[in-house]
Amino acid sequence: MGIIAWIILGLLAGAIAKFLLPGRDPGGLLGTTVIGILGAFVGGWVSSRWLDHPVSKHFFDGATWVAAIGGSLVLLIAYRLVFGNSRRS
Repeated sequence: MGIIAWIILGLLAGAIAKFLLPGRDPGGLLGTTVIGILGAFVGGWVSSRWLDHPVSKHFFDGATWVAAIGGSLVLLIAYRLVFGNSRRS
C-alpha cells in the first residue's frame, strides 16, 4: 500500500478507535486524527516486526485493519493518560 492508502486507513482507524473509546480527548478532532494516522503506522510496524504477520499490500485485508485499529487504540489510550489531565481546571 502507498502512503496515501495508509493515511486513509489511519483516518478510518482513528475514527473507529474514537468510537470504541468515547470521551473527550485533549487534542480534539485534529489530535484524534493524527493519532489515528500514527496508530495505523505503529500497528502495521508492530504487526510485521514482532507478531510475524507482514502487512498485506491490499487495503481491505482484515489483519491490516486490526493492526491499524489496535495501534490507534494504544496511542489514544497513551495520549489520554499523558495529556488527559493537563486541560482540566
